Formats: sequence, structure tokens, C-alpha cells
Amino acid sequence: MSAEGGTKAIIAALSANLGIAVTKFGAWALTGSSSMLAEAIHSVADSGNQLLLLIGGKRAQKKATPQHPFGYGRERYVYAFIVSIVLFSVGGLFALYEGYHKIQHREPIEEWKWVPVAVLVVAIALESYSFYTAIKESNQLRGKTSWVDFVRRAKAPELPVVLLEDAGALVGLVLALFGVGLTLITGNGLWDGIGTAAIGILLVAIAAVLAVETKSLLIGEGAGPESVAKIEQAVLAGDGIERIIHMKTLHLGPEELLVAMKIAVSKGDRAEDVARHIDETEVRIREAVPIARVIYIEPDIYRARKNADDAVTSAPPVTA
Repeated sequence: MSAEGGTKAIIAALSANLGIAVTKFGAWALTGSSSMLAEAIHSVADSGNQLLLLIGGKRAQKKATPQHPFGYGRERYVYAFIVSIVLFSVGGLFALYEGYHKIQHREPIEEWKWVPVAVLVVAIALESYSFYTAIKESNQLRGKTSWVDFVRRAKAPELPVVLLEDAGALVGLVLALFGVGLTLITGNGLWDGIGTAAIGILLVAIAAVLAVETKSLLIGEGAGPESVAKIEQAVLAGDGIERIIHMKTLHLGPEELLVAMKIAVSKGDRAEDVARHIDETEVRIREAVPIARVIYIEPDIYRARKNADDAVTSAPPVTA
């Protein structure tokens, strides 16, 4: 994912959510609808989340230091994980509490009855624009990958986070419209409470998905199968490399990949020849996979038993 595409989607979502939050709070103040309050808090949480993603992207650009020799690329994963916590606690749990409270103390909407409906319709239009922007930017990277696999395997967290937030926001708005509409039609505040609780369950579920996916990135994910295949082909395409004994990859950030491998060279090669083969191999790897910026290659003589033991004790590349 290009950083520009992710930033564009985040800014579109932030702009939409700030405008939506103001109108929702206004509708809640006029009507007392718990669905509107839950949705207003949801929009505030989403706005805060987009700010966190922007901060994470900015901090990830810091240069490497002796204390952090591989740079700060994973800052983006840290802030994406914080987003999942905020969405769960501020958005989901608050909506569940408000829904429970409203179900226990049912109150009809008596004043400014159709204001929440108008606000929700406008909010759906604004959120749809934000969602369209996220889809458009994601399609440039997604290719033929399914949406589920894209969210699961994307190494850059911003677009999957915005996609899930916007999808959840649209569904939440429909649920709020359902709750408010039935409350206005029947005069029973129970529907407002049910709609609010449904929004809470939705937000908790989305937060759980985000937490699982970003936790995997924080722990450390390797290159995808396609990138691994390209690296292997690039290594074996040159002279002087007999085979790859074993290889590990690790994303230091969305656009930075670490590649470490042990290769087999000929017994008769001179040290100068081995060094040249390694330099040429690094060039080919970077041409095949440009984000492979940190490469460590260890030459060895292939011995079946010893290297088989090495392969057993070395974890295979992670390709989540």
C-alpha cells in the first residue's frame, strides 16, 4: 500500500466522522435518543482512531537509531492496535451500557421526532463517501485478492482499519435508523435500546477482528507467498549459488522487509567470488522485491545431514 493512498483514505474518514459526530450530538441533545448518543460516541471514537493512524504513520518515518537499528516502521502496527482498544472500550462497551440502560428505562422520542432520521440519512451519505474512498484506494493494492484475505494479509494496517471502521459505521447507522424509526412508529423506547445494543455488539466484534490482525503484525509477520517465491527465484537465478539452505523473512514495517538466509556455495569458490555472488544476489532480490531493504546472506557448504538439522531448528518463513 502506498502511504499516500492510506493517508487519503484516513483524511476522508476523519473529515466525514467529525461532521457526523457534531450532527449526531445535536440530534441527541434535541431528542434524547440513546441510539443517537451511541452513534455520536462511535463517530468520536472513529475520529480519534483516524488521528492515531495519522500519528502512527508520522512516527514510523523516524530514522533508525542505535537503540532502534531497524527503524520505527512498526509504530504503525502499535497505533493500529491502540485503535482496536479504543473502538472496543469507548465505542462498543459504551453502546452496550447505553443500550442496556435504555432497555431498562424505556422512553419514547417526544420532541423533534424526525431530526434523528434526517441526521442518520445525512450521516449514511457522508459515511458512504468515506467508505467509497477507502474501497477505491484499497482496490489499487488488492488486485484479485478477496476482501477477507486483503484484511487478513495486508501488511499496511491503515486501509484495513479504515475499511472495517467505515463498514461498521454504515451498518451501525442502519441499526440506529432501525431503532429510532421503530421507536417513532410504535412510541416504545425499547426499539431505541435494542438498536443501541446492536451497535455495541457490532463495534465489539469489529474491534476483536482488528485486535487479532494487528497483534499478528506486532508479533512479526513474514513476507507473503508471492514475495517469498520472487526472492527464491532471484537468489537461484544467478551463478555461484547452489541452493537456499533455509530462509527467514520479517516485516520491519509495511514497506520494509528483512531477509535472512543461508545459501550453499561451491567448495572451490574463493572468498572474493563468494562475496561477489552475494552482492549480485542482493541486487537481484531488491529488484524482484523492492521493499527487501535489509538483507543478510550467510554462505555455507551444503552438507545434507547438518543442513537438514539447521532447517529443523529454524522456523520456516511466516506467510500469514
